[in-house]
Amino acid sequence: MARVLVVEDDAAILETVAYNLGREGYEVVTAADGVSGLQLSRETEPDLIVLDLMLPRMSGLDVCRVVREERPVPILVLTARSAEGDKIAGLDLGADDYVTKPFSMQELIARVSAMLRRDRISREAAGGVDGGTLRGGGIELRPDAREVRRNGEVVRLRPKEFDLLECLMRHPRQVLTRDRILEQVWGHEFGGGTRTVDVHMRWLRQKLEATPSKPQHLVTVRTVGYKFEP
Repeated sequence: MARVLVVEDDAAILETVAYNLGREGYEVVTAADGVSGLQLSRETEPDLIVLDLMLPRMSGLDVCRVVREERPVPILVLTARSAEGDKIAGLDLGADDYVTKPFSMQELIARVSAMLRRDRISREAAGGVDGGTLRGGGIELRPDAREVRRNGEVVRLRPKEFDLLECLMRHPRQVLTRDRILEQVWGHEFGGGTRTVDVHMRWLRQKLEATPSKPQHLVTVRTVGYKFEP
């Protein structure tokens, strides 16, 4: 049974989301503020977090940032329909998807199910027969351990940064469109746009390229997408 942590300060929304997720068979843990949500994330180690961004005591953006630094768990953020900047900020901090308020419970449950399914498939693939080490350009990626090294030194990547790098390294010198990357890494159910790919690519370059502004291995192909040059 998957455990879902819901962090939401609106009591009516919190109760409704928790009730409906519970009906779907999930074990649900709830928190009404950011500090409690972060504490419960550490104590219960949920399989997925549903996180409102407008929270008392500690903002959802700060919770997302800290959780991302501590463990690889899928995060679905809840934002106001007009808060475009919050959506982008949440994705920039490593959130995997978002739902805008007001939302249908059917949509939220579908997003939760899809995110958990992608996470499970990713973990199974990491331990499967094609989980061999990928190498190129001084970069070494081990899918089984979800570990990346650059010139022998371990580099800490967020979960989606790792998945994006793996996607590119599995297709060396092959140009992948942003749409294809978005589908392979985030899944076709993902509600965000291709800018998410650009943001994560920028982060990867900052961590892996000697000169991020002039990348040698994580290369942009203008108007098309990206490729990995070993």
